[in-house]
Amino acid sequence: MITAKKSPLFESVFEKYLNPLLRRSFANVFGNGITPTPSKPAIFIANHSSWWDGLLFFFFNRTVWRHDIHMMMDEKGLKQYGFFRYLGAFSINRSKPKDILASLQYAEQLLLSGKTVVLFPQGDEFHQEVRPLGYSTGIAYLMERCPDMPVVPISFYYSFRHEKKPEVWVQQGEPFLYSSLPGTSRKEKTAAIEEAAIRQLDRLKSFVVAEETGAFRNFLRKGD
Repeated sequence: MITAKKSPLFESVFEKYLNPLLRRSFANVFGNGITPTPSKPAIFIANHSSWWDGLLFFFFNRTVWRHDIHMMMDEKGLKQYGFFRYLGAFSINRSKPKDILASLQYAEQLLLSGKTVVLFPQGDEFHQEVRPLGYSTGIAYLMERCPDMPVVPISFYYSFRHEKKPEVWVQQGEPFLYSSLPGTSRKEKTAAIEEAAIRQLDRLKSFVVAEETGAFRNFLRKGD
């Protein structure tokens, strides 16, 4: 696997590049419930439908969460975009079971050392309308190994409305612990996590379709 090589200096420089990039690329970045987490470290999870997802995590972390974030990323993608290593990305190769275990164990060590881990339990990128989401059991494995770590669910939904550029809507859900999950097996607990994620994503979609921006903050507007 490819480990992270996080660099605070690179993060600071990259932030100055990313913020203008988001303004050039999106008409709006709407967020609901985007607030600091009750504790650090934590496990963030999200649906994965766009290359932008990881960059948006970096943006919100620098803007709101301010965790020492490390992100699990597909090995092929990390080799293609190696700079993500300096933002805290590490790889997983899902075609090799030993590599999957190595990546999960690496994530566990990061959490135990006080660092926050971001996971996309779908594994690969899928269209945002795909249901079920198809979560892998890695998230349940990691929660089982780190039962006191809160899991923070994030939903991303990309849309075009009335402007030339697209926009992204982001929902942060309530954190939950391993002990709150129903079921006894990893498969059952993963299914419970996925069902909750689908409900949250579908609620977010309903806001987008109804164009209900009132409950959302536009993070591209200073002072909003």
